[in-house]
Amino acid sequence: MTIRELQIINKLGLHARAAAKVVHAANEFESEVFLGVDGEEVNAKSILGLLTLAATQGTPLTLRVEGPDHAEAAAAIEALFRNRFGEGE
Repeated sequence: MTIRELQIINKLGLHARAAAKVVHAANEFESEVFLGVDGEEVNAKSILGLLTLAATQGTPLTLRVEGPDHAEAAAAIEALFRNRFGEGE
């Protein structure tokens, strides 16, 4: 299992396009991937779940990944956040 703290640094937060990128990345792996905010955790393979987090710029999130490829999955999700979901903001 891998647990990491992430922060949304892009200007628009975890909006639909960014959430779709997270879902796409999470679905590339066998592991279960979860993102949480303030004790509320959702399946990161569900765009609706991610959008319910209403995570804006600066929001701290907890990433939890469990499964056979947890390290790789966590690294891929963390890279998306670090690279501002490819938005360059």
